[in-house]
Amino acid sequence: MPGLARRRTPSPQWLLLLPALALLTVILLVPLGRSFSQSFGDTGWTLEHYKTLFTDGVTLTVLLRTAMTAAIVTVIALLLGYPYAYLMTRAGPRLRGIMMVVVLVPFWTSVMARNFAWIIILQRNGPVDSFFQLFGLNVVLYESVAGVTVAMSQVLLPFMVLPLFSALSGIDRKLLLAARGLGSHPVVAFWRIYWPLSRGGVVSGLILVFTLSLGFYVTPALVGSPQQSLVAQLLGQRTTQLLDFEGASALGMLVLIVTLVLVAWANRIGGTISAIGVAASAPTKGRP
Repeated sequence: MPGLARRRTPSPQWLLLLPALALLTVILLVPLGRSFSQSFGDTGWTLEHYKTLFTDGVTLTVLLRTAMTAAIVTVIALLLGYPYAYLMTRAGPRLRGIMMVVVLVPFWTSVMARNFAWIIILQRNGPVDSFFQLFGLNVVLYESVAGVTVAMSQVLLPFMVLPLFSALSGIDRKLLLAARGLGSHPVVAFWRIYWPLSRGGVVSGLILVFTLSLGFYVTPALVGSPQQSLVAQLLGQRTTQLLDFEGASALGMLVLIVTLVLVAWANRIGGTISAIGVAASAPTKGRP
């Protein structure tokens, strides 16, 4: 009995979490609870603000545009990030270090500097416009959804590469060699062996990039146009210009619910996702 009581006694090391939990409560949970309460109205609880999101004719259009943009950015990041992460696992230590630096450079660069660079690249008579003019095409991506998609893909690409590299680094390449030795075609061996083992990293990267795209603000605000705004711009407009705090809270809660559903779905099919997006494969049946 004394041993059982000793095991149930909380370890004093857990007290070290109290400052972090207090800070998290003050800067995150309290404002989140305030927004949740405000989304139902300050005077009396009502679902009118949530109903308006789907009936005002503007919010639904912005939500669909945001979801489509986020989906395209996610697909582009996957198509570019998967081969890059695979090459990182095949490269030697020195080349791998250089490739990792290339991935991390966006984190070391000012967000404003990156976006102003994209404005220069995508604007009229910029490098992109001059390139297309060589073929007689008038293509200006500045202040368009296409330009926002390109800029967001570059900014969010590291969030796809890093979890993919973490997942692919743990795959034993001897499995592919064994499949080849048994007569399997390289494409079949990749699809039947390598791809399922990398699924956790793929799901983590997809969820990370997609959820970050849903709430992206700076790039769409600078590179895009007010006529083709995304949900983060709409939230800013409702809070700073229209002073519609109840409607903005309802919209924020809707985006949060979508994010939580996506993370729950990812945990179900791809494993447990950590805070930095690294997925650990879920245990299979029969394994301890």
